[in-house]
This record gives sequence, C-alpha cells and structure tokens, in this order.
Amino acid sequence: MPQLLDETAKGVYIIAATPFADDGGLDLESAERMTDFYLECGVSGMTILGVMGEAPKLSAQESADFVSRVLARVKGRVPVIVGASSAGNRNLGAFVKKVMDMGAAGVMVAPIAGLKNEEQIEGYYDAVVREIGSTPIVLQDYPQLTNVHMSVSVINRMLAKHDSIKVLKHEDVPGLRKLSKVRAADSDGSRKRRISIMVGNSALHLPQEMRRGADGANTGFAYPEMLVEAVNLCLEGKFDAAEDLYDVYLPIVRHEQQPALGLAVRKEVLRRRGVIKSAHVRAPGYAMDAAEHKELDELMARLERKLAEIGRATKPFKG
Repeated sequence: MPQLLDETAKGVYIIAATPFADDGGLDLESAERMTDFYLECGVSGMTILGVMGEAPKLSAQESADFVSRVLARVKGRVPVIVGASSAGNRNLGAFVKKVMDMGAAGVMVAPIAGLKNEEQIEGYYDAVVREIGSTPIVLQDYPQLTNVHMSVSVINRMLAKHDSIKVLKHEDVPGLRKLSKVRAADSDGSRKRRISIMVGNSALHLPQEMRRGADGANTGFAYPEMLVEAVNLCLEGKFDAAEDLYDVYLPIVRHEQQPALGLAVRKEVLRRRGVIKSAHVRAPGYAMDAAEHKELDELMARLERKLAEIGRATKPFKG
C-alpha cells in the first residue's frame, strides 16, 4: 500500500519540474533522472503536476504517463502528491482515482477562479470532498494565481469540517501573520487537530515562515539540497544557521522568483547540473536570451565562490 499523506507531513516536498525535449515532447528519461536527483538531495516528498510543473500544458495521457513514470521511479520511498486542480469536478474525480490507484499519497487542489465569497469557497471544497471521498488533500492557498482570497476563518472552518484536508500549502503574500493565525488555531480550541503547513512562493520567505510555525516547504528550487538543509536546521531550532545558509543562495532564489522567467531559469540550472537534458519550457513559455544566460553564469559562479568561502560546494549529481 502507498504511504498516504497525513497531518505529520514536514520537511521539503519538492515541486518537480516537468522535463521536455527540445522539440517540446515529454522527456520521461529525464523525469527519472530528476526523480533520482531529488531523492539524492534528501527530500521528504515530491509534488508533481503543480503550477511550476506546467500541468495545464500536458494532455491527459501525458499527465498519466508522467505520474506513472515518477511513481515507479520513487518506489514508495517518499510520498508523492499530484496536482489535481480542475475546472470540472467530474474530471478532477476521475483523475484523482487514476493517480491514487497508481500509488499517489494525495492530491493538491487549488480553488477554481471565480469564487467570490466564503460561501462559494466552502461550497467548492465541499463538492470536491464529495467527489473524491477520503483522498488526502493539500489545500493550496495561492491567490496571486487563482485570484481567490481565503481568510483565516474560512481556512479553519474547512480544516475543521474536512478531515481529508491534511496540509495547507501557504502561498499568500504578505502572509506571515496569516500563517501565524492558522497555526494558532491548533492550540486555541478553535480547531481540534493540528494540521501541516507547508510554504511555497519559491521559498522566498522560507526562514521567516519556518519561525512562524511552518512544517516545511512545498516548493521548487534548482538547488533543493539547500531547502532540505535549511528546513532541517529550522526544525532543530537552529534558525540562525538556517538563515546563514539561505543567505548564500538568496540571489538565485530571488532570480528564480521572477514572473515568466523563473521557470526557464530553474530548468536551465537543472540542465546545467546534469539533471535534465533540455531546459525547454512549453509555449506559452519563456526562452532565455544571451544576456539572461550571462546573468545566470555570473550568479552560479558567485554561488560557488560563496560556498567555497564557507568550505562547501554544490552537491554533485551522481546520476
């Protein structure tokens, strides 16, 4: 039986890229190498077919093929969450059944665009839970993308109502106060169970979010070994050490956060590290130009210099 997602989730659940060949075709061999790479870096879990996994650009068959290949490569070593957001609940339900039968640990569901008030938001998730039953859910709060704003009170009501919502993926900005308020409900009597809070936004606010009570990161970065070490240090209460490590990588964290360009940068770094064969981003997508490649050259060289100053180097990929 696969390891199902629950409220104890912590660490780094890496948001995986979806590798394509230069011609835009799905590259399943690179998907296997990428999976090996993430596991070598020590991730606690993976999320595939997320926003940065270009899920809307895949056909239904490609999505199924990709999920199947990654799950087969993981072999149950870590939980794998599959992005399942869909405009139609029937399609969502059919896809969720398929990936759970393959061995997924749970699914990530963001609210559909157009939900205007708390009644509509709650009604949407009520319908999703009716459709997929007890399947573990990651509730994605990402208003910058969905334009759906969920208050702390509506989040807590949904968490209290639906035991199948195991994790809140917190991506609202500014969001530190919101994270603290959701976490406070674990112990103030307004909610009967502690839930896992994982953070996204390309880890731009990771150290502060961990101080506020996050359990880890559910995001992507081309140097996942840093995320793993920084989160582990925070979980051990060594926040200053985590900040010091994070600071070394911050220029590339920030560079990856750029709208449109960020995914192209992440894929190019993964290509240069020997993880994937091509940095291709499917259209509509961004292709780096010569000036952007030069900037990345400088940032990657700077990272190696800064790591050398503290007696470190980037993790080689054994492949």
